Amino acid sequence: MSSPPWDYIAKLVCIGDSGCGKSSLTIRLCEGRFSPQHDVTIGVEFGSRIVPVGPPHSKHSSTSSAADGGLPEPPRASPPQKHMKLSLWDTAGQETYKSVTRSYFRGASGALLVFDITRRSTFAHVTDWLNDLRAIADPDIVVILVGNKLDQAQPASEDDNTPSKREVTTQEATDWARHNGVLQYVETSAKSGENVEDAFMRVAERIFENINAGKYDLNDRRSGVKGPGPGGAKNVRLSTDAGRGMTGGCC
Repeated sequence: MSSPPWDYIAKLVCIGDSGCGKSSLTIRLCEGRFSPQHDVTIGVEFGSRIVPVGPPHSKHSSTSSAADGGLPEPPRASPPQKHMKLSLWDTAGQETYKSVTRSYFRGASGALLVFDITRRSTFAHVTDWLNDLRAIADPDIVVILVGNKLDQAQPASEDDNTPSKREVTTQEATDWARHNGVLQYVETSAKSGENVEDAFMRVAERIFENINAGKYDLNDRRSGVKGPGPGGAKNVRLSTDAGRGMTGGCC
């Protein structure tokens, strides 16, 4: 059987209050589109995307050592590009489903903690979400704070006099991320696509660094990351075009 088109699978969860755009972010990453109308998530929805991680292919030109009379160095082989399949778990944000949502934190290697920058109440709750996550998930889980709906927090053009709806400043969220040991703070717009891939890729790259540091048992599904391994390709249903895909799910 041929090898799968990925080297690793990582489980990522999107968490945060209802209405912050978690589903829209996942759809934007997996399907490259924005849906203005989306049903409230009940339980969890799933998506996937295969992304490159680590150093890409690069051409190393021979360098001459004429100055010291030496011969040009032979070209060095570039390591093959690694690919990671992000298994995305978009969880419900309503308090009603919180006990169910928490169960999906187990076995996650990464998390996007999402709030709406135009609704301060959603930012006020990120500490509770982070505490719930860290109480259940692996201690080494990679967490990034995402302020979504950036398109509503800035004018469309310099001549646009529409007031900003922003209620949480960039500095305030950045300080919170730093004080709470979160990897980084990124502002996104699921509507325009701004910084969406960047947010997910920052998590993927840090997970890849942790893989290289030996922090995961790739044969233990509870670690949140796994390699192809013996028969690994049998357990993977490839997504649609460009490694993208999303399916609905329910509790």
